[in-house]
Amino acid sequence: MATFVYKNNSEWIGGHKGHIKMENGVELDFSAPPALHGHPDVLTPEDAFLAAINTCYFMMFIWAAERYKIDLVSFECEAIGKVTEFMDKTSIFKEVTLRLKIVARNTTAEKINNVLKSARKYSLVAESIKAEVKIEPEIKII
Repeated sequence: MATFVYKNNSEWIGGHKGHIKMENGVELDFSAPPALHGHPDVLTPEDAFLAAINTCYFMMFIWAAERYKIDLVSFECEAIGKVTEFMDKTSIFKEVTLRLKIVARNTTAEKINNVLKSARKYSLVAESIKAEVKIEPEIKII
């Protein structure tokens, strides 16, 4: 069994704002959402959470489409997260929906569905969270 390690480092830069440096060189500021005393126009932990699921599933979809030799014309993935807040003001992401728009050539719906299943199975991030992840594909074969 292989083990992989990923790292990043965050630093407080004042107020309700921080700066994060990823191991791969990406750096950006982040904050809480404005509704929670944060700053506008920067990454929030909630955005990062949804983006992690979206981008991981996205990359696994592309990988699976290549494995199944799908002639992919276009692919989009929108992530929508539903947060439940409890009486004690704690909250969790209860559900994440990935709305996909897939356009492919010279294939079948069955092959696309196999790609969807493989992408879900191999999505490290989606498999690592406790929120329910729903996949809602819109498939167009030309």
